[in-house]
Amino acid sequence: MQFDLVEDGASPWDSKHPVLEILRQRRATNSRPGSRADGDTAKVGLAVEGGGMRGVVSAAMLAALEDRGFGYAFDAVYGCSSGSINSAYFLAGGTWYPVSIYYDDLTTRRFISFTRAFRGGNVLDLDYAFGEVVEIIKPLNYDRVLASPVRLHIAITDVEGISTRLISDFTDRADLKAALLASSWLPIAVRGTATFRGWRALDGGVVTALPFRLALLDDCTHVLSLSTRPMRPSAGRLSVQHHYTHRYLERIKKGLGSAYLESVRQRHRDQLDLAVRRGGHHPPPYVLDLAPLPEDTEVKRHELRSHLLISAARRAYSLMYCAVEGRPVALLREGRLHSVPRLTVVDPCP
Repeated sequence: MQFDLVEDGASPWDSKHPVLEILRQRRATNSRPGSRADGDTAKVGLAVEGGGMRGVVSAAMLAALEDRGFGYAFDAVYGCSSGSINSAYFLAGGTWYPVSIYYDDLTTRRFISFTRAFRGGNVLDLDYAFGEVVEIIKPLNYDRVLASPVRLHIAITDVEGISTRLISDFTDRADLKAALLASSWLPIAVRGTATFRGWRALDGGVVTALPFRLALLDDCTHVLSLSTRPMRPSAGRLSVQHHYTHRYLERIKKGLGSAYLESVRQRHRDQLDLAVRRGGHHPPPYVLDLAPLPEDTEVKRHELRSHLLISAARRAYSLMYCAVEGRPVALLREGRLHSVPRLTVVDPCP
């Protein structure tokens, strides 16, 4: 993408935030995992939220990070749900694939169909997503992910343990694919549970809503968090959908629905905390959460309109550009900075 750049202005975050500063320093020194100039004093994590089709937002942010030279600036990547798939493509060095997947390949009744649910099927067809899109149409290079010097951590909900497991010790290609599938097993939209390594599993965001918490638990000193909902205050109330999901999860495992509701409440609290942390004056560990601007429209979890997904991707890409390059978001808000999608060829049989 290319940009129109003009004078400076204000930003919703501190342009010299410690997370941005260490990322820029690592890029400037061509830092690589295992040979950091900052040695063992810093562990920089990248936390990637999904949220169904909202994942187009974090995918576009990752594309901007890759294009701007930050592919090796992180020590670990933490993803859940569609954010884990985006993270895998990022580590494989092909982040443009998942961005286009959302508006090219998933905006079809083949993938999302509410009428299937009335016939006893799933709203989301994960067989199509993983068996055709990720495997054939725009293939994920699993071997590159496994060989990446930046470790991928995939969040998966352990149904029996009512907890979030962070998986990074993938044994092979099939194990990695199974982890991605389990992390994307969205309750209600996909019936029942996945099976991963012999245990029942669900979407990684069920009991841990925002993955930056997983990065902090893994001793990261700096965390760049990519959220897919706009950065505006939450209403703080539980919706009808939340209560329906609670009852659904309770039928799967007693206590799981209650843990889910607590994770929703924790997300509301976290969003307030993350807003404060954007100022850059919070004591370590440092967290910078980037998300769509408050005035942006939130992408629906099951959005099928390609033009809305493309628009959200362009805005998210531009926002990430502004953050890492120290450009004012006023340019984006005033329509003076533009991200222009680029074309590439995806040939499964070169």
